[in-house]
Amino acid sequence: MPDEDRSKLDITDVPARAPASSASQAQRPYLSVMFNCCKVYQRVYQNPDGKTYQGRCPKCLRTIRFIVGPGGTTERSFVVE
Repeated sequence: MPDEDRSKLDITDVPARAPASSASQAQRPYLSVMFNCCKVYQRVYQNPDGKTYQGRCPKCLRTIRFIVGPGGTTERSFVVE
């Protein structure tokens, strides 16, 4: 064992994970948001109605809302000042 390279990981004997259920495979859309107020990153998930993304800064609790609609943007990452 002392002569082996410890930076390598052998996963040949690791059992395969069970397939996820169809409900957990359907990922909720999210936006990547950087809150400059507290210099933290947060994922902001789409509401179940599909019309908005709502979130808040995890430190100062500043609330933000993104509206989904025609003429919007395809960007997925935002910086909130």
